[in-house]
Formats: sequence, C-alpha cells, structure tokens
Amino acid sequence: MWYDRFDTPIGPLTVATDVDGLRHVLFATNRHEVHGQAAWLHSPGRLAEARRQLMEYFAGERRTFELPLKPAGTAFQLKAWWALAEIPYGETRSYAEQAQRIGAPDAVRAVGAANGRNPLPIVLPCHRVIGADGGLTGFGGGLPIKAALLRLEGALAPAEVAPKTGDLFG
Repeated sequence: MWYDRFDTPIGPLTVATDVDGLRHVLFATNRHEVHGQAAWLHSPGRLAEARRQLMEYFAGERRTFELPLKPAGTAFQLKAWWALAEIPYGETRSYAEQAQRIGAPDAVRAVGAANGRNPLPIVLPCHRVIGADGGLTGFGGGLPIKAALLRLEGALAPAEVAPKTGDLFG
C-alpha cells in the first residue's frame, strides 16, 4: 500500500492506494482505526492524481471524482458506499432514502453503520447523508468537517451548524 499526506482546507488528509485502486481517504482524526498503516510506503507520485482531484474539489473546481476506487468491505457496505457516489454534488439524502435506494428500506441503521465505515469519504460522499430531520449526524471526520464540506458544496448555508473550531471555509 502506498500513501501520501497533504494539507487541505479541512486539515491534513492521508490517501492510500494499492495496484487495484484508491483504498483510503483518512482525516487527521478518524473514528475507526486502519490497521497496517506502519507498513505503508510514502509515494506522493503514485497518488498525485488523487491529490490533484481532491484539491480541485476543495477549490470548487471539481464536483465528481474520476479515480480507480477499491474500497474493502462487506457486500452490504459496498452496496451502501457505491450508492453514495450517486448523490449529486450540492444535494443531500437521508439515511432512509439511501436505504431505499439500495433496496433495503428497513436497514436504515445498517446504512448508517456502513457509512460510518466508509474508507473513501469525500470521494464516496457520505457527508451528503443527513438525518431525516435535516440535521447533521455522525461523520468519521467529525461534524465540523461534515458541515464544512456541505457548505463548500452549497448544501448548507454558511450560518447553519457552524463548526466549533471556526468556519473552515471563511
């Protein structure tokens, strides 16, 4: 596994890939531990395209990603994660809507758990999934980062749910 780490408007990100595709996008602090990181090799060149596309996203110049992706998870997790890619930039869905879209309308909590383990946040945009009442709920990078990403995309007004650490996008 090869990785690169770089600064972004939401803090440092670490991206990791293997020969099959992008495996991880990690925040400075993550809810779930990723095993085996000590064996990863630093290789900015192998991840230059992922870095470029993520930085274009943060600059407001990119709305979708064109990267080979290879998240590892259960069949249900993969189904939930691929459904995230179908949520358009600047829009949100509830967990219930996501569960319905994958054909599992009674699996709202399971969808939430799967989203919480999404190894490719931002690229597979789990930040676009919100509570049924429109409130921000769970996000591996923390709610201030979720709010900042939604504000960047115009899905959250600047005055809504201001992050506790300040407005990450001015």
